[in-house]
Amino acid sequence: MPMISLDEIEAKTKTALERHGAAPWVADEVAHAVRKAEAVGNKICGLYYLESYCTQLASGRVKGDVEPVVSRPKPAAVMVDAKFGFAQAAFARALPEALAAVRDNGTASLAVGHAHTCTSLGFFTEQIARAGFVALGLTNASPIVAPPGGKTRVIGTNPIAFSVPDGKGGIAMQFDQSTTTVALGKITMAKAAGQSIPEGWAVDADGNPTTDPAAALGGSLVSMGGYKGWGFGLMAELLAAGMTGGVASQDVKPLKAPEGPPHDLGQFYLLMDPDISGVFFDRLEQVAQAVALDEAARIPGQGKRGTDPVEIEDKTWSQVLELAGRA
Repeated sequence: MPMISLDEIEAKTKTALERHGAAPWVADEVAHAVRKAEAVGNKICGLYYLESYCTQLASGRVKGDVEPVVSRPKPAAVMVDAKFGFAQAAFARALPEALAAVRDNGTASLAVGHAHTCTSLGFFTEQIARAGFVALGLTNASPIVAPPGGKTRVIGTNPIAFSVPDGKGGIAMQFDQSTTTVALGKITMAKAAGQSIPEGWAVDADGNPTTDPAAALGGSLVSMGGYKGWGFGLMAELLAAGMTGGVASQDVKPLKAPEGPPHDLGQFYLLMDPDISGVFFDRLEQVAQAVALDEAARIPGQGKRGTDPVEIEDKTWSQVLELAGRA
């Protein structure tokens, strides 16, 4: 498998997106998100999605040339209408206003509405944390999760991301995870590779545990921790759909389908000023020292570094070059 530099990954991604209808500034934002995902080994949110981005640009399922509209309906509430375009572009347009709102008020919200899938929530919460603020992000997705004990899909994997600044322009803590035991992409990737999945990830259409990814995709993913994860998934659902004007998971069509209605998803972020209490970073240090007492323990995201270049599968890189017109 070839080793590809992050610069080349970003450049080829940008070329592919523009070639299929994205405006240059929009392609920049999405390509940067792909670069970040590949750098930390988050394959599901990286080049894995590029073909889908391109085919959906071509079909019009995602709008690549729209200008998001940012508003501030209340002093601490910022909203952006993505106009059925990419979430990365909408967030980029709204972030300066959201940062101004949290500086003014101590706590602020940013609601991204009518957007394409954001793919990786941590990409966004990390930007907020690097600006010096604690960030919580939530979104929803196409329905693939039934209530514990049920069979009817109600919500998506509905991830939650949380990023904490270190007070020095870096990240002290970050996690980005689905509210299911595993992300949907891991199951679709297992199916494509002809591999089985561990028991406990999903149930089939009859509600029985399964190790067959095809049966899992026809059934339901399992909420992490049972009812506890189900509750977090519902929280993400209500905030992501209800606070942004996006649709509920039940109305979201399969995210990677080349044609169909726009995703129309919402992403909801809370931004919090850690300086309000005067002791946030003291408590952060206290907790970090306690975690460090055990050699193998770590705070989520602590010490995580990107790699460059990264190993890309031959088939994946060939597809990228084809999408980019062999540029």
